[in-house]
Amino acid sequence: MSIPRRFSSVHAWFQARPTFALVMLAISLMALPFLVGGGLGNSWVRVLDFVLLYMLMALGLNIVVGYAGLLDLGYIAFYAIGAYVYAWLASPHFGLHLPFWMVLPIGAAIAGVFGVLLGAPTLRLRGDYLAIVTLGFGEIIRIFMNNLNAPFNLTNGPQGINLIDPIGIGGFSFGKPFVLFGQTWPPTYLYYYLFLAFTLLFIVIAMRLQDSRVGRAWAAVREDEVAAAAMGINTRNVKLLAFAMGATFGGLAGGLFSAFQGFISPESFTLWESILVLCMIVLGGMGNIPGVILGAILLTVIPEALRYLGDMQRAAFGQVIVDPADLRMLLFGFALVAMMLFRPAGLLPSRVRKREFAARDGAREQEQSDLYDARA
Repeated sequence: MSIPRRFSSVHAWFQARPTFALVMLAISLMALPFLVGGGLGNSWVRVLDFVLLYMLMALGLNIVVGYAGLLDLGYIAFYAIGAYVYAWLASPHFGLHLPFWMVLPIGAAIAGVFGVLLGAPTLRLRGDYLAIVTLGFGEIIRIFMNNLNAPFNLTNGPQGINLIDPIGIGGFSFGKPFVLFGQTWPPTYLYYYLFLAFTLLFIVIAMRLQDSRVGRAWAAVREDEVAAAAMGINTRNVKLLAFAMGATFGGLAGGLFSAFQGFISPESFTLWESILVLCMIVLGGMGNIPGVILGAILLTVIPEALRYLGDMQRAAFGQVIVDPADLRMLLFGFALVAMMLFRPAGLLPSRVRKREFAARDGAREQEQSDLYDARA
């Protein structure tokens, strides 16, 4: 009992001093790449960059799945659209080298338009049917990107587009090392702070949306669409707005990914990526921003850490007994099964989700009790 009391007292202490807590959090986030880079190497700072990119995608998909309750298995398509738009407008592929502050909004806007185009014909679909349609949309976009190299070379096919311009502001480029006071900052460090700024912006927007009138409308549609329509909510516009907002977030994240990588190909936008982002939301807690962030961190960092299992097996047994990639997928599957059995609402569920699952469990127990009484 002493450990929970200590944690609760620490939590209460920070709650009583929110300014101090925010300052400590800001210092920790600013120092994180130096701590990770100094202890684990620059490759793990790159992992931190991808953690933030996955956070951006998860926050966008959380609007569609967590807030509005619309199951979307083709979300990676909007990520791909944003990435390819950035590559078209900021690479030698078409000879255009527009500045990022023009390219990123264009990619986000085009992805938002495609979100509306996807949402419009699926307004009457729910559940599994909606999932199948969105899955097909994601695969269609990937196949188009893989084959639109003839008769007009739009995407360069499976070879992808390379030499994409890094993000730059004036004469400062995030793709080149930066020297300040004798300290060299690699591009991975610079992109970390850029992605962190966008992530914080997305979090603020998502929080404002959740507490807004639109957010309450999304929650009503998620709970009962028929009842929401009966209460005067325009479910058509609300659902289209959810698709558009989520797609816009995904398109912007795709543009950042394209600039960061310097190279994109259809292999980066497979169905597995959509499922992975969806799992981040389910694992952390749908509709809850801290839960989404936690899910993105766990499902990005843990698979990378498990890569070292091969070296550990060589050191212990002299050979690799179980391939690390297979073991990662096995553990991933076990984790999902365990989550569905013991924490169906996620690791950090929102209060609403907790009440929903409690109500469902109560109703299920009541039904079983009534059935037992009827048999007796």
